[in-house]
Amino acid sequence: MLVLLPPSEGKASSGRGAPVKLESLSLPALTAAREAVLDELVRLCAGDEGTARAVLGLSEGLRGEVAKNAGLRTAGARPAGEIYTGVLYDALDLASLDAAAKRRAAASLLVFSGLWGAVRVTDRIPSYRCSMGVKLPGLGALGAYWRTPMAAALPEAAGDGLVLDLRSAAYAAAWKPKGEPAERTATVRVLHAQVVDGVEKRSVVSHFNKATKGRIVRSLLAEGVAPKDPAELVEALRDLGYTVEAEAPAKAGKAWSLDVVVSEIH
Repeated sequence: MLVLLPPSEGKASSGRGAPVKLESLSLPALTAAREAVLDELVRLCAGDEGTARAVLGLSEGLRGEVAKNAGLRTAGARPAGEIYTGVLYDALDLASLDAAAKRRAAASLLVFSGLWGAVRVTDRIPSYRCSMGVKLPGLGALGAYWRTPMAAALPEAAGDGLVLDLRSAAYAAAWKPKGEPAERTATVRVLHAQVVDGVEKRSVVSHFNKATKGRIVRSLLAEGVAPKDPAELVEALRDLGYTVEAEAPAKAGKAWSLDVVVSEIH
């Protein structure tokens, strides 16, 4: 099973250890592309701060992120699972998993990134600020930039098992499974169901969407559940207590779409 995750906007501070070594990161086929994005980002942020903030979409209150990016080559690195924070990662709570579940996380979780392309949670990276929606002056829109290197690297990472795609739209644009791998892929939407005047209404709630996805991944890792395909995933989630609605795609080469329906937001 390969689980595709979005990163978090907010990130923990870099560590005091050795700087990132691009050649040591997972998915080595992405190394050259990572080098190009890192060079471009550091160069941008070492120049005019106002220009860098405009390109990165940063407010005045986040001006410190520019200086942080400028120092990425020498900043200390920590495991990506410690760098990424926020609602999904708080719910996932990797640090509290037992040793076996942590091994499963290291093997199955892949976090997409505007800077790194995609990394395993055990890959050591510094804290940074660069979303997939950024358009760098020399490389263009990162979502489009990453498509070619991702197309070369991701099929091998996906192997022949289930691909559980929990990414947001911006990060999903960097790689979309096609053909037979798509048939082994399941995307998840979290819906909040509530009864209003006797009628059930459903809505997508961003915060709870992320939290529920984090809990789903945690449940699978903690219980050692490894579905081989989307149909097995549906049954596994139901066994874990989730309300899941799903239908197999009507056409070959298409991913499954799963709705996880919740009645309480917490």
